[in-house]
Amino acid sequence: MNTQTDSSFSVVHPIDHLMRADRLPHILCAGCGIGTVIHSYVHAINEFGVDEDRHVCVSGIGCSGRAAGYVNVDSYHTTHGRALPFALGIAVYNPELTVTVISGDGDLMAIGGNHFIHAARRNANLNVICINNFNYGMTGGQVGPTTPVGAKGTTAPQGSVEHPFNLPHLAKAAGASFVARWTVLHVRQFTDAVLRAMNKKGFCFIEVLAPCPTSFGRRNNLGEGLDEVEMYRQRCRIENGAQDLEPLDIDIVDHEQTITVGNFVDIERAAFLA
Repeated sequence: MNTQTDSSFSVVHPIDHLMRADRLPHILCAGCGIGTVIHSYVHAINEFGVDEDRHVCVSGIGCSGRAAGYVNVDSYHTTHGRALPFALGIAVYNPELTVTVISGDGDLMAIGGNHFIHAARRNANLNVICINNFNYGMTGGQVGPTTPVGAKGTTAPQGSVEHPFNLPHLAKAAGASFVARWTVLHVRQFTDAVLRAMNKKGFCFIEVLAPCPTSFGRRNNLGEGLDEVEMYRQRCRIENGAQDLEPLDIDIVDHEQTITVGNFVDIERAAFLA
């Protein structure tokens, strides 16, 4: 929408009111995918049509945890690994709210892993966006629970030897009602998945693969952020409704292996205390 006042011309973006302009410019590294995730999230809020006063964004600790500070809705930047218990309390106390958790793979799946499986088991009415950049980016690039076998980090200079979590498979096995995986390349599909989660009752989980060129990319010869996005363009295969989620492991070392993305699970199941 364009507005003109006193011969001056200004442009108002449709999502301006959903961003905290006083917090910009952001502190994210060049090529980081977190900004794209935030952008898609606020677009979903805008398309959802429910007043922003009924949206709540909860985040944990880490680079991804900064998301709650940039969106202009009620936000909670919680303690490390505890974003889900905070969000669960909000959602149970006021079921009229749309509560979304945005956090990273380390925060949600390592120290917060126990909370994740039980929130999914309960089928709590939460939307969980896990920004997976395969490492602890904020604290120096240590390997974490989603680091692919063979990928390098500060705590595994020769490559990780531990088998990582397959997040869509974990979420489905724990009882989630909606499970998806997209990348920051698949902006429209990811935004649509967030919008679907907002329209659905129960525990909705979306993994989004995002570059971390500073801590993960340079150690694994992935190049700049755009180079990793190009890798997603070349290697990703969309398979919506995939029934067998066990083969969805991600291999960064083997560039011949495809990465499966899509909306995998969308079932109806009674939500926690609904």
